Amino acid sequence: MEKLTKNILSQVIQTRPQQSHKGTFGKVLLIAGSANFGGAAIMAATSAVYSGAGLVSVATDPSNFTSLHAQLPEAMVLNLNNFEQVFQLLPTVDVIAIGPGLETSAANSKLLMAVLNRIQEQQYLIIDASALNLIAHNKIDFTVCQAPVVLTPHVIEWQRLSGLNPPQQTFYNNQKVFSEIAPNQAALVLKGAPTHIYFNNDQNIYENTAGSPAMATGGMGDTLTGIIAGFLAQFSPWQDALLAAVFLHSYIAEQLAPKHYVVLPSMITPQLPFWMAKFAAQ
Repeated sequence: MEKLTKNILSQVIQTRPQQSHKGTFGKVLLIAGSANFGGAAIMAATSAVYSGAGLVSVATDPSNFTSLHAQLPEAMVLNLNNFEQVFQLLPTVDVIAIGPGLETSAANSKLLMAVLNRIQEQQYLIIDASALNLIAHNKIDFTVCQAPVVLTPHVIEWQRLSGLNPPQQTFYNNQKVFSEIAPNQAALVLKGAPTHIYFNNDQNIYENTAGSPAMATGGMGDTLTGIIAGFLAQFSPWQDALLAAVFLHSYIAEQLAPKHYVVLPSMITPQLPFWMAKFAAQ
């Protein structure tokens, strides 16, 4: 067991080079936000932008376009229900994150399977929220994915995927089942208090030491997904970038918690550029 500390942040977050442009910092595609869950798409997209991704596009239900543009003019939008539009953009991005605020519909199941089959080995795929439930419910084989995969379940989502009831979710059992169901290049971010991170090609388990009970509110996972996407788009190696993203999300909340009974996801996101600049300078 390796306990994460803020040292991971200064190791991963780098000062931006003078000769750079938006393409230098990666392109992210979020597939998120059905008509009744637009907030999840907004929170994930906002944290991806604020964590430094160069370009962020959001495939979401058209009913979310206006609110997303009003909240985050930096992001581009495309129609979640127009698969051809999504497939055209797919090979041009560095990171795809799918799941926040998606309905568990047959159409979204087909979209997820298409993404798994089309993604390329030099890209990264984050599978979150409803996309995890689609895999569990439809028994989708995601080992076909050629790209490194990051799963971000909470305990109940992991139960659906792994078949392990919460009392059975020991370190040994989690590692064993994960190695059986996931591709070789894969990571499991098992969210909880504390969060633990597993890698399929690494027997070590990483424990997030930051965080606060003030984080226990809706949308926190959507925000984490966006931060992970932003970090994978910019930093390498991807395993360290993932660890840093998980830690920074909780670390910022921990800094806010002494003065706030509840730390909302929308309070964490604006703090990202400040803390990233601080740790890049160390």
